[in-house]
Amino acid sequence: MDHYKILGVHKNASKEEIKQAFRKLAMEFHPDKHSQSSDRLRDSATHKFKQLSEAYETLIDDRKRGDYNLSRNSPRSKRHDYRHGGGGGGGSGRAHTYSNPYGYGYTGSAGRRRSGDGILTKIEIGLRYLTTRSFLLNATFIGILLGGMYTVDASGKALWKMQNPGKSFEDAMESVEKAKDRKDNSI
Repeated sequence: MDHYKILGVHKNASKEEIKQAFRKLAMEFHPDKHSQSSDRLRDSATHKFKQLSEAYETLIDDRKRGDYNLSRNSPRSKRHDYRHGGGGGGGSGRAHTYSNPYGYGYTGSAGRRRSGDGILTKIEIGLRYLTTRSFLLNATFIGILLGGMYTVDASGKALWKMQNPGKSFEDAMESVEKAKDRKDNSI
């Protein structure tokens, strides 16, 4: 099934052209419009509407459209079945399923996973997460907070040593306690 032919648009059609073509054809083949028609005509219109919806959903999404174009142009395009959720016949491999609210979609086969890919895939997913914008922003924020805490702590110690040469903090606290005791005794 050629999504471009179903919608009546060229391969390099813009999203706006695809949207306009879908709206025009969807109005013509919408199941509610054919609710009073004969069973054969209603089923035909419903089938056509599902094809239109599937084609629109695939072509309007850049990622799905790219996948569709690649599979359509590859010599192995027979492996992909872009009809009502059909299996990816003829080939072995990982299935990509795109479905929609109407209960149909397509399943296409990609290359088979080799043994050992599990660990590499987990590492790749981990690296992808570590390079996401949100993770990097959070890591930067945490780094700034920790750096600030260290700076405040180090500067506090440096200030203490500048203001109280030769005295340790413990000695100073002990002298403060003695001063409090003297003040309490004098009252």
